[in-house]
Amino acid sequence: MATDIKDTAHAVEAAAVMRLLPSRPRLLALGEPTHGEDTLLDLRNELFRQLVEQEGYRTIAIESDCMTGLVVDDYVTSGTGTLDEVMEHGFSHGWGVSAANRELVRWMRSYNDGRPASELLRFAGFDGPLEITGAASPRQALTALHGYLAARVDADLLPCTAETLDRLLGTDDRWIDPAAMMAPAQSVGRSAGTGELRLLADDLVALLDEQMPHLLATTSREEWDRACLYGRTATGLLRYHYWMADTSPARMTRLVGVRDQMMARNILALAARGPALVHGHNSHLQRRRSTMRMGGKPLEWWGAGALVNAQLREEYAFVATALGTIRHQGVDAPPPDTVEGLLYALPEDRCVVDAPRLATALGDMLPAHRVSPWFGYAPLDPAHLADSDGIVFVKDVPQS
Repeated sequence: MATDIKDTAHAVEAAAVMRLLPSRPRLLALGEPTHGEDTLLDLRNELFRQLVEQEGYRTIAIESDCMTGLVVDDYVTSGTGTLDEVMEHGFSHGWGVSAANRELVRWMRSYNDGRPASELLRFAGFDGPLEITGAASPRQALTALHGYLAARVDADLLPCTAETLDRLLGTDDRWIDPAAMMAPAQSVGRSAGTGELRLLADDLVALLDEQMPHLLATTSREEWDRACLYGRTATGLLRYHYWMADTSPARMTRLVGVRDQMMARNILALAARGPALVHGHNSHLQRRRSTMRMGGKPLEWWGAGALVNAQLREEYAFVATALGTIRHQGVDAPPPDTVEGLLYALPEDRCVVDAPRLATALGDMLPAHRVSPWFGYAPLDPAHLADSDGIVFVKDVPQS
């Protein structure tokens, strides 16, 4: 059995990942089982460099706010701002302090310097403007969409004025109140005026679609794509706030589902650019239903990867990452009867594993599901092996 497993492992290189796949996918999703470890992000960076140089990939998308990600994209494509400013304002979830993320942005800017537009590397966030403690105001996305349309179509076609939007939005403080995450009554998602905002946002997105021939003829494709992003974000945020105000047992399931739907729509929009590397948590990018426990209750929902895979099929590939130890987080060597334990016994410190072949080699001997002592780390579910195209295994993750 050990020999069979070793035969499925190869060096961590883009070429090794590509050999696992029948053809170059439009979207290659690389998952991670925990956030915030620069060792994993350094590995991601190296794979992206190889994908750029060897496979023609031009876009990387990470699990960060899609709106703030525009700041990073402007910098790497045209040098707008400074690296320090971009790291401070271009990432959500605190990702801007990561040395590996900083190096990624620096390298992309350096690579792009002097290249024609057709060869530029692009950056995108695929998450919504969401944090664990709550959701952003829809103001930025909604007013940007309205402004784009107001400058280009007959005013009589607009469903409202900018002043009406401003009145209905009110102050941003009422949208971002962190108490609303745990107390639905504190949310403005179903308050007076919010329902009207949802209808107006829907009408603005519909107008964007209706006027597509005119808008594409009179504006750049880049401006059009951003307007579509504003529309997706505005409607998604308003839907998220609506469910924050819900008091039914389905509240948290709907919230995590709306978030992943927003992710999926952003990822699918990137597919039109050409081949992209998508990097985020395994649970968001896997093909199977996602699960977690919150407040002692189990949640199940279709994650972004499952939604994207349902549309793209063979043009979507998913490679999970599994870990041996994260000792600074209390995660020691894995039990030998788990997936991570079997891979930990291999001599390589890092390897790419053919997941379907590994599942075949194991046969009916399904490994145990590793239990992590740290909430921030999610070991692989052995039942998902055959649904991954590959596994990147990192034996030991030192403290960053």
